[in-house]
Amino acid sequence: MSSNTLNVAVTKTFECSYIPGNQERLLVIQENQLNDHLFEQLLAMGFRRNGNAIYKPHCGACQQCVSIRVPALDFIPSKRQKRTLKANQHIHWQVSHQASEHHFPLYCRYINQRHNDGPMFPPTSQQYNEFLDCDWLEPTFIELFDGEKLIGVAVTDMLPNSLSAIYSYFDPDYEKNSLGSLMILLQCELAKEMGKQFVYLGYQIDDNIKMRYKRQYRPYQLLTASGWQIHQQLS
Repeated sequence: MSSNTLNVAVTKTFECSYIPGNQERLLVIQENQLNDHLFEQLLAMGFRRNGNAIYKPHCGACQQCVSIRVPALDFIPSKRQKRTLKANQHIHWQVSHQASEHHFPLYCRYINQRHNDGPMFPPTSQQYNEFLDCDWLEPTFIELFDGEKLIGVAVTDMLPNSLSAIYSYFDPDYEKNSLGSLMILLQCELAKEMGKQFVYLGYQIDDNIKMRYKRQYRPYQLLTASGWQIHQQLS
């Protein structure tokens, strides 16, 4: 890889994981010389990480997968999000750079009970490790605890100027606590504390009911053909 070029491949077309009946294909980058600085530049171009692979939807006519990020220093929780934070004051959290033996069993419970109709079912340790582990970037784990009990994990890439939310999972018994929302709020809080500019949330997919929630974190920016466009806080 030279300083000016990347090797990019296009996958074959396959069934879309997000919109039934649609077909999907990806741009994929697999380079031995990737690092956090280069990856952050690729994030700003709409790419995401899956293990060592960097990918971006490249689906022809369909443009449903839209990259979304939150300007961390400008983020203001909504009234509903403030209620989520208040309702979970008893939950404490910590940042870890080490995988725990308790992570995978919690992930299995989450997938088996919440996403047993999706592409990550059935969960396996090989699938989990290949999805999250990366040779050139050590993932960060934001761990949530109720007392001594691990109840949630937000796997996050910590980059020079941003955080990138990779995947979050939690104890299904705590569904009423809105832990998925809480973990995004904590990522925004952590980014602000660290002086990071953005929290990348992946792809906003309006036609998928499970992927619409990311617009709730305002202000946010969407990646368009004209660049990143900001959407301000609702009045």
